[in-house]
Amino acid sequence: MAINKTQTVFRYKTIRGPLHKLPAMLKFFLLLPVSVFCMSLSSQWLFAGIITAAITAFLCGFTLREQASDLKPAFFYGVLMYMLSVFSTLVENFTDFLSVLSVLSMPILMPALISAALMPRPDFMRIALRLVLIVQLSALLFRSTSPIEIREGLTSIERFVRKLLSHLPLFGKWISPQCRIAGAISLFLCFIPEIFENWTAINLAWKARAGKQGLSKIKTTVFVLISLCMEKAAVKARALEARS
Repeated sequence: MAINKTQTVFRYKTIRGPLHKLPAMLKFFLLLPVSVFCMSLSSQWLFAGIITAAITAFLCGFTLREQASDLKPAFFYGVLMYMLSVFSTLVENFTDFLSVLSVLSMPILMPALISAALMPRPDFMRIALRLVLIVQLSALLFRSTSPIEIREGLTSIERFVRKLLSHLPLFGKWISPQCRIAGAISLFLCFIPEIFENWTAINLAWKARAGKQGLSKIKTTVFVLISLCMEKAAVKARALEARS
């Protein structure tokens, strides 16, 4: 069965949109500071940033379905944060809830108590909006930049930094001209889309075998994903060692 790779999270799309035409080094200097700046924005500005990132994705040729697939990690992580938020609220106010339950005699007040217990923390919405915007910016980077462009961009940045450090009076002679850090970072960044690609293949194979959703799927597929990713990482490590 053919795998629809366009629906894989963060997968590079071979079109020529506005972001595709920019050098990878320029995209790093644009998107990374924007991601850091977004952490200090209020909820209203974060929502405006999400709309802006979605419009930018449309201009780059990314469909609505592709954008929705990129937000899947944010959705699952948001659900986990919500569950942790509700759990921490219940733990902190456990004695208060018990005292209220002992006093309540009218069942009409029970829905209000349940809704108050399920209400997330006040900063949950802002954290969720931050997560969505950061994932959108990451998707813009990965979908518009090939692995080769990422490696070449990081190598150019490291080469420039090493050249500046080599002119230092005391430590300049200890600076090696070889760019080792950029290769490690680029491998890590390029491995992120591969993880989601492997998960897409495993998920399709599970559905093709009429597998049911639930804990049985998680127990089976997560270990397969880990072993497959470790195998691919080992193959890349051997390839890098052979090319050393």
